[in-house]
Amino acid sequence: MSRKFVFDFDSTLTQVEALDVLAEITLGDREDREQIIREIQEITNLGIDGDISFTESLERRIRLLGAHRNDLEPLIGALRQKISKSITSNREFFATYADDIYVISAGFKEFIVPIVSEYNIPEDRVYANTFEFDAEGNIIGFDTENYLAAHNGKIDCLRALNLEGEVQVIGDGYSDYVMREAGIAHKFFAYTENVHRAKATRHADHVAPNLDEFLFVNDLPRNLSYPKNRIKILLLENVHPAAFENLTEDGFTVELIKHSLSEEELIEKIKGVHVLGIRSKTQVTRKVLDAANKLLVVGAFCIGTTQIDLEYAKNKGVVVFNAPYSNTRSVVELAIGEIIVLMRSIFPRSTEIHGGQWNKTAANSREIRGKNLGIVGYGNIGKQLSVLAEAMGMRVYYYDVDEQLALGNAVKCDALEDLLNVSDVVTLHVDDNPANRNFIGAREIGQMREGAYLINLSRGFVVDIPALVEALKSRKLAGAAIDVYPEEPSSNGAYHTELAGLENVILTPHIGGSTEEAQRDIADFVPNKIMDYINSGNTVDAVNFPNIRLPKQRNAHRFLHIHKNVPGIMAHINQVLASFDMNITGQYLSTDPEVGYVITDLDKDYNKKVIKALKEIDHTIKFRVLY
Repeated sequence: MSRKFVFDFDSTLTQVEALDVLAEITLGDREDREQIIREIQEITNLGIDGDISFTESLERRIRLLGAHRNDLEPLIGALRQKISKSITSNREFFATYADDIYVISAGFKEFIVPIVSEYNIPEDRVYANTFEFDAEGNIIGFDTENYLAAHNGKIDCLRALNLEGEVQVIGDGYSDYVMREAGIAHKFFAYTENVHRAKATRHADHVAPNLDEFLFVNDLPRNLSYPKNRIKILLLENVHPAAFENLTEDGFTVELIKHSLSEEELIEKIKGVHVLGIRSKTQVTRKVLDAANKLLVVGAFCIGTTQIDLEYAKNKGVVVFNAPYSNTRSVVELAIGEIIVLMRSIFPRSTEIHGGQWNKTAANSREIRGKNLGIVGYGNIGKQLSVLAEAMGMRVYYYDVDEQLALGNAVKCDALEDLLNVSDVVTLHVDDNPANRNFIGAREIGQMREGAYLINLSRGFVVDIPALVEALKSRKLAGAAIDVYPEEPSSNGAYHTELAGLENVILTPHIGGSTEEAQRDIADFVPNKIMDYINSGNTVDAVNFPNIRLPKQRNAHRFLHIHKNVPGIMAHINQVLASFDMNITGQYLSTDPEVGYVITDLDKDYNKKVIKALKEIDHTIKFRVLY
């Protein structure tokens, strides 16, 4: 059966109601401008929802507008900038199905025709109202004889057209779904990309958050092979709201949960989820990954990734991104602050005065200028700390298991013992490698200077806590600042550590990167990596996957093929493509010892059987089509 597609104009083909935009143009700088615009919008909504007759709605709005013929040109210009995003990205559909597309709108031909003609919809398939003008060109009314000037006029208009085949209506309001209820349209799609009207969605055969969804349901040509609204994202552990905003704005369906989930809870919740966003407490285990039947990406909204089984995720074709740089400055500033607080004995003095005791003294209170700072782990955080500490007059020494270039006047130590021997303050910034467990224990503390200070802003298991407690009690160390612990609770509440109550010990609840700025940066960085992978296939900065940076795809389909890294896969892929006469316009491959990742760009036209053939290649892990 042939199909005919009937589109509404306002808030469907465009993001806005055209008369609302016209009001903004005509009212200019009038003092009552905002009040009149609000009144026009209220009248618009009453008419759209069917609470007043459309004729009344139209008459009242035109009276308030006070518009002139000369206002229509700037209105058309403004509307060209307000075409719905998914309409703009799917011009191919309008070109291919031009003969089957109609516009039935309660708006006005004077501004609708110039807009839709650019999408191959001619004037004779646009059904809308027309303005009436006086001799001076003022808009004084509309053609009252037109079907569309009356209440439920769209019903009469569509009935008069007597279209053959299945008629599908795409719109956002009451006047659109009544065509389905009247029996002259077969299906009504509630279009919610720009506005969500409860009455329309309740009466819809299908809710279309964008044109991609409408085209997908109808198996029509489209820009995206799989609509973004069908990609489900689960964000846990109170990830910054900006992450939710970034992902939903790009069209994805996002669920936000404020706490972490246990393995059992996550196994149940992750079914049907394409993207998982976590912080440090959620464990992404083998059992979780086995249950994740649609998972493509895990985004760690933090630096560490030990909570994720990276190798197993890779072997399942699941890409993992983290935020290795976003909270660097926050951690560094906390380290600088703690160095000063410890060496000035500020914490004990603060505790005393909180307890009602005044103890003004210079004993055990020292400047940091001229003191030796030992940085263990000279990565992103260590390097930035090095620069700031030196700028404040400290002499910097560093130790790292990897070869690292010194910044400024920092001195490299070839052995950890050398650094510990020379440092007045030792600050730890090592990674989450399990080999670093008890990296600083009784032996290492014994190698530190008498009266030195220890700061740990890295991982809780790096320091042997009983050994640290003993060193503080014996005055071997003059103080410590600890932000991370061997065992940390999954939620806020009661907590106990052996370090509690010790003098000149600063204890913080893993807040090194917990600043508003850092969390906002992470909420921008990780979603951008996720969206880049979902939308284009880029794996740059993935922690467990071959990295590929891709050029922008233009006028081609993009196939993503993840496979075990065994000989002959690339040749097999290209044999399949050749057998279907596919023309490759670009191809990109990256591998590691276990996995290969190949992206192939092809001409637009292709036989869909090629997808089945590519999925059936031996050793295929995951395959998807982007366009």
